[in-house]
Amino acid sequence: MNDQIKHLLLITSSLLAIALHLPGRADAEVTRSTVDNAATTEKASDGLIKSITKVTLRRNRDGSGTTWFHPRACMVPGTDGLPAALMNLQAIGGSDYFGQVHWSESDDFGRTWSKPEPIAALGRDPVEGHPGLLAGVCDVTPQFHPQSGTVLALGHVVFYRGPRFARGDQLARYPVYAVRGKDGSWSGRKILQWDDPRGGHIYTNNCGQRIVMPNGDIMMSFTFGPKANNRMVAGVRCSFDGDELKIIEVGPPLENNVGRGLLEPSLAKFRDQFYMTIRAEDGHGYVAISDDGLNYRRKTAWAWDDGEPIGMSTTQQHWLTHSEGLFLVYTRKDVSNAKVIRWRSPLWVARVDTERLCLIRESETVVLPLVGDGVNNPDGVALMGNFNVTNAGPNESWVTVGEWMPRNGAKGDLLMSRIQWARPNALAPDFTK
Repeated sequence: MNDQIKHLLLITSSLLAIALHLPGRADAEVTRSTVDNAATTEKASDGLIKSITKVTLRRNRDGSGTTWFHPRACMVPGTDGLPAALMNLQAIGGSDYFGQVHWSESDDFGRTWSKPEPIAALGRDPVEGHPGLLAGVCDVTPQFHPQSGTVLALGHVVFYRGPRFARGDQLARYPVYAVRGKDGSWSGRKILQWDDPRGGHIYTNNCGQRIVMPNGDIMMSFTFGPKANNRMVAGVRCSFDGDELKIIEVGPPLENNVGRGLLEPSLAKFRDQFYMTIRAEDGHGYVAISDDGLNYRRKTAWAWDDGEPIGMSTTQQHWLTHSEGLFLVYTRKDVSNAKVIRWRSPLWVARVDTERLCLIRESETVVLPLVGDGVNNPDGVALMGNFNVTNAGPNESWVTVGEWMPRNGAKGDLLMSRIQWARPNALAPDFTK
């Protein structure tokens, strides 16, 4: 059999495996995704989002398996010039009670995923000088770094005494990361060092979206503070060589002295502007803009285009970026979720008016629907406040989230929302060049 025929047979076999949702690798346990056709919606009013489809990647609403949390994906080079997907995720057993960070891969555009495998560097390590205290990791977001061909998985430290969150002796918290090399191996645990007293209690990019610049530098943001309350946020520029992540510069802070202050900032770059969206504890979320990713201005509470404020209860927001438009994915107060904890279901998306820094009301649609009764039985509604957004390809973006019901056994499914674009997204990664 000549090489050309072998190649054609290989392609045919791969296409059949994708169509039938069969394993793409013989040596991996593969989970088949389930499409919920009832949750597929058409949305054309914004001109860019064509449809949104809910997909269940792993099931655990019955509590018989693992409740996977913080599922965050990035696209990486696969075989034959095709993209693959790498996801970080970890189990959850209660509030801030996380297991070891794992990784899972998909080589068929998110249809099937390999069995999650632990990342040795992102488990729980003993803390010197504090007998019985363990340093775990959470809020990890992976990102492919094309200049080095590596994946930077950045989260932050969290301390445990016994099996659960150490509420009495949490030490200062800081970013930690591991690097996945070109050969698929993971580095040891590393610390992003920042010797600044303003971060004496905490400094972190937890759950934040970052931007890789053309020269390989990484723009991100910190929430930080010398004490538990009144945290600030600021833009941060880092260098990264595929091994070490180092801070180059931290911009001037934005402040909001209510509760813990400003939390969980995420960045997007749309055309020539940087955008930061920020969680807060005053009933709002915030947005700010910058020309350079360091100096932010116009900190504005999220509102509709008619000026009506949008109620947001101390929950993160993330950006959905398209070359023709900027979108926000978020949770908010609604009549359907009146008694749901922090209104953390459903997940919504709306287009951003980038001049006025507001959301266009008529563009809003549901990304992942509320399941259950958020008024009469809120404990039966799974929360979806910790999610991630991935530009998977020119025609599709993903929102991934791990459901969990904190008052009902910490159960929940692992979900993906497939957002189909009406026109190609030039911001999506292209590994064929």
